[in-house]
Amino acid sequence: MPKEWVTREGESLSLTGEWTLEHYAKLKKALTGYANERDLQVSLEAFDRLDTAGAALIVDLVGVERAQAINDWAGHLPEAQQALIKRIAEAMEGSLTPDTATPNRLTLMLASIGEHMEGLWHQQRQLLGFVGLVLATLVPVMIAPRRWRLTATVAHIQQSGLNAVPIVILLTFMVGAVVAFLGATVLEDFGATVYTIDLVAFSFLREFGVLLAAILLAGRTASAFTAQLGAMKSNEEIDALKAFGLDPIELLVLPRVMAMLVSLPLLAFVGMLSGLVGGAMVATLSLDISLGQFMNTLQKDVSVTHFLVGLAKAPIFAFVIAVIGCLEGFKVAGSAQSVGAHTTSSVVQSIFMVILIDALAALFFMEMGW
Repeated sequence: MPKEWVTREGESLSLTGEWTLEHYAKLKKALTGYANERDLQVSLEAFDRLDTAGAALIVDLVGVERAQAINDWAGHLPEAQQALIKRIAEAMEGSLTPDTATPNRLTLMLASIGEHMEGLWHQQRQLLGFVGLVLATLVPVMIAPRRWRLTATVAHIQQSGLNAVPIVILLTFMVGAVVAFLGATVLEDFGATVYTIDLVAFSFLREFGVLLAAILLAGRTASAFTAQLGAMKSNEEIDALKAFGLDPIELLVLPRVMAMLVSLPLLAFVGMLSGLVGGAMVATLSLDISLGQFMNTLQKDVSVTHFLVGLAKAPIFAFVIAVIGCLEGFKVAGSAQSVGAHTTSSVVQSIFMVILIDALAALFFMEMGW
């Protein structure tokens, strides 16, 4: 053991010489026997040289706490050497105390659930705040017709409503046919095949017509709103609008919300008719029910209340889908990855909220007897 580096006298250990990277291996070997002896009184004489490698060895020897308080027991060292040892001790403070507690799977699962619940809570608070902001901006605009942005609203009606008519008709027509097939299969065992007409009518007028149209718009239009506003956010176009003193909510959000409020009720109506046509086709071709009998049964058994109940949910769905799509667009951070993540989030949130509101509305209408 080199005498000029480490000298032991009883319970005292004296360190002298050059504590540099050049001698690191020999210094570490010299300190091997003292790694677990924290009670030793370490005496630091004036080093000839000291660098970060030597300072790290000293911190290992005396411990982080003593190294941070080096001016209390080694005040004779030059200030530069004391500052170096303190800085190394601060850097090593976290790494020298490894975390020995390994959480089990149940703890990790509960922590993950808690994080997701907290994220959902903040997400819903943001959504409620944005809904209030949109409504607060909408009321003054509705009072002043000169502030209506008719051109943008009509353009969004074409994109979100008119262009979606073919896919809505195709989807609801096929679902109507499937519902009629399933209903006939079950009711045939009871000799009540004719009630397939009522099944198709009730399901599409009250639920499927508006629900399928809303889910299609949630996947088609909400994602488009998010991507459009997210691209504008990334290109700092929204910041430019604010710099000109223009309100992004009035210019960008309200035309999309108004377009959805017009488009979704119309698409829901088209979906209801298309679903009934699909059910009528199956009834005519497979169940020996004529078109005249189908129409007469509809007129006799199905009241207009069911149609109004289904159509009443369309504006609520439209508002929620548009607001969620716009909000997620404003939350884009500026990268392509952020645009994709928030686009996905807007679709998932919109579909979830549509189904949740539809379930609550079904319970409400059932209790009211409508």
